[in-house]
Amino acid sequence: MKRNAVRVADRGWGTHRTVTAAVRAADEGAVIHVQPGDYRESVVLDRDITLIAEKGPGTVRVVAAHGPAITVRGGTCELRDLTVQGTTDREPAVLVRGGRAVLDHCAVSGGRVEIGRGTAELRTCTVENAEGSGVLVTGTAQVVVEDCVIRSTAGHGLTLSDAARAEVRRTTVERATGCGIVLTGESQGTFDACTVRHVGDAGLLAQTPSRPLLRDCRLHDVRTQGVRAGNGATAAAFVPAAEEEEENAAAAERGAPRTRLETCEIFRTGSEGVLAGDASRLRMDDCQIRETGGAGVIAAGTGRVEMDRVRVVDVPGTGLAVVEDAELRVRGGTVARTGANGVHATDRCTVRLTECEISTTAYTALHISGNVRAELRSCTVRDSAQHAVRVEGAADFTAEDTRIERARMTGVDVKDADAVLRGLVVADTETGIRLDSRHRPLLADCEVLRPARTGVEIAAGTSALLVGGRIEGSGSAGVFLDERSEAWIEDLTISDAQGSGLVIWAGARPRVRSLTIAGTTKNGVYAGDGSGGLLEDCAISATGYPAVYVGSKAAPLLRRCLVHDTDEDLSQADDAAARFEQCRTSGVTASTLPTADAEDTAGPARTAGTAGIPSTGPGTAVTVREGPVEDRLPELLAELGDLVGLESVKREVESMAKLMQLVKRRQEAGLQPPPLSRHLVFAGNPGTGKTTVARLYGRLLAALGLLTDGHLVEADRGALVGEYVGHTAPRTTAVFKRALGGVLFVDEAYSLVPAGQSTDFGQEAISTLVKLMEDHRDDVVVIAAGYPQDMERLIDSNPGLASRFTRTLRFDDYSSHDLVRIVEHQAARHEYRIGDDTAAALLDHFGSIARTERFGNGRTARQVFQQMTEQHAMRVADLPDPDADDLMVLLPVDVPAVVS
Repeated sequence: MKRNAVRVADRGWGTHRTVTAAVRAADEGAVIHVQPGDYRESVVLDRDITLIAEKGPGTVRVVAAHGPAITVRGGTCELRDLTVQGTTDREPAVLVRGGRAVLDHCAVSGGRVEIGRGTAELRTCTVENAEGSGVLVTGTAQVVVEDCVIRSTAGHGLTLSDAARAEVRRTTVERATGCGIVLTGESQGTFDACTVRHVGDAGLLAQTPSRPLLRDCRLHDVRTQGVRAGNGATAAAFVPAAEEEEENAAAAERGAPRTRLETCEIFRTGSEGVLAGDASRLRMDDCQIRETGGAGVIAAGTGRVEMDRVRVVDVPGTGLAVVEDAELRVRGGTVARTGANGVHATDRCTVRLTECEISTTAYTALHISGNVRAELRSCTVRDSAQHAVRVEGAADFTAEDTRIERARMTGVDVKDADAVLRGLVVADTETGIRLDSRHRPLLADCEVLRPARTGVEIAAGTSALLVGGRIEGSGSAGVFLDERSEAWIEDLTISDAQGSGLVIWAGARPRVRSLTIAGTTKNGVYAGDGSGGLLEDCAISATGYPAVYVGSKAAPLLRRCLVHDTDEDLSQADDAAARFEQCRTSGVTASTLPTADAEDTAGPARTAGTAGIPSTGPGTAVTVREGPVEDRLPELLAELGDLVGLESVKREVESMAKLMQLVKRRQEAGLQPPPLSRHLVFAGNPGTGKTTVARLYGRLLAALGLLTDGHLVEADRGALVGEYVGHTAPRTTAVFKRALGGVLFVDEAYSLVPAGQSTDFGQEAISTLVKLMEDHRDDVVVIAAGYPQDMERLIDSNPGLASRFTRTLRFDDYSSHDLVRIVEHQAARHEYRIGDDTAAALLDHFGSIARTERFGNGRTARQVFQQMTEQHAMRVADLPDPDADDLMVLLPVDVPAVVS
């Protein structure tokens, strides 16, 4: 009988002289007690065996003779208090190829611990002086590592690859020449209370699609990144966006996070704290990143990063950088004390910041450029050395319920981009908000407090909407409208401006309603030379200079305005052309402003001016609505008539244009207009010209003076309906405000009321639209478009829609002859010619197309023309010396075959 307990001693008293001999002789489940000494051999374990150093740790050393010192191939094998030393030829010191291996209080050196199959447990062990990796887990192996130290490896500290699984607790990885922890393939690992420090590359390298989870871990004093995730190991260098002097001054498929960090610290890194590269999915909760060598966090490629309650502080570069097609979502985060931007987003990325604080940045706190979509909600931005927020390029920016304080330059500076700013408080900045864009930015219910210079500046040629809010204590003008700007201002309060309240510069044409101006050092309204615009229902009081100044050849219209409790109400240049309708004064010491009581006998009024230079001029009360002349009306009607097909639609639009013309003439004659709704339903299949006619309709109304601009704003369900409760009304309002003065075209409007979904957010969008249409009945036209059978369901869904959309224009499908004409128009436009035989072939082609729901009408015709040009190009390319006819004439053979 073999005994269950076996003794091994290399000399003196013992049953066996080698561990290998003892293992061979031992029973299944035997415990082998090894006496102190060095055992130069390679031990193979393939059944249940326990090896114990009899005198405790450090007394028994198993040194590999060749290959691994210990190989586990099966059974449950436990090694306790042993020192295991490998060779220097990159072989593992411990190799697990099957079964279950348990290393307890062991020291492994001179080679790695490699688990290729089976399971392993390392408890209170040290692994050092290995090559390649200290611990390597591959294949489908599983490992538990607790209270261990992995150090001084010529390569990575701990590596998981393939489909390996690991649970690592209270373990330190240090002084590795490569990364501290590496996950590749589809490996997964959970790391609790671990430390990675003093490594030659990243603290954690997680390649897609591996899934590491780090909790309560510390990664510090690493040569590159604290964490690097995604495909590839490097990313392009990131350059932060520094501003010059003020005068010069969007995705991959979404999925659950793969790399997760919870309550972790990353500090003293050689480069970025976190780099999330292409295809990464990274989430951080309650983490802190500080004292990095570069940016705090970079999201690049198609990476997606989510951060909840993460602090990024004391970094020499940018706090959060988002580039390429990456996406960053941050909630409850802090970015502070950065050496560059707080947040910088560029290229085509997406950024969403909620309940965040960005403070004390050396460059602009939040810099958005390129084709970026960025959202800022319930955030605080303070103490920026440059702009608080700078948005430029083709970016689309939304900021809501955010406070901005103490920026040395502008609170929000928008250049060329589109922006929606709602519920902002901008305090103690150089300039409050500056908008310079070809789009129509929206400011809704914003407050600008104590700016050193202008409160809100609308740059030259910019159209903007300012709705609600207040501007208080500006160092110069409250609102400055630069030359040729076209602002729409409503329900705004300007108080205690050290300059004028509202400055309208040369060529500017604002539309101002319900503006309150009080306590200005200079004029309430300063209409500069050559300016114009309309001011309705405004109140101006307590001004240091005359309440209203009108410069040379300036022609603003003031309607139903009140000037009260001030020394002087009006000062004008000699050749000013201001007009006044139903205006009133009260408590004015020197009053020359024409009022409603004096309109019947209004004549020249002369007054001394104090807005810059003494001036005099006439003030005339008028009753004619300001608007463009009708000289373009015939041209627009002719353009309508040139459209292919749509005969009934063209008749109705022309009839409405004549009716609108009569309405305007009756108004000019002082007569009441007939009851009329300008809002329309366009019912028709796709490609029947609905958008084209809507654009022409807006231009017609603008030519008649019934709309100020006549521009077209297109929207669909995605633009109007939000993702959560309370999100829809603001989105709908923002889109509607951009359409003020023009036409809002809602395509596929029936999708706002999905069949059988009475609680859909689309109902909220409809209710919001109905109210806005009532509040702005003279300022916008809404056209709802979609399939004929679905539009009736839309109109019936809300009584407010039925009362406002009383006229439906039906867009019939194009006939085959119409489609041929569309192709002929396209050909002429692109300098091609179509002969009679080709036209006949086209007619046969369109006649044979099935008119299914996929039929695109005009879109189909344009596609056919494109296919013809491609076929023509291939045919002509084979000609040795094509002449002009060859290059221009489309033949019947170029007509594509009908696909059944």
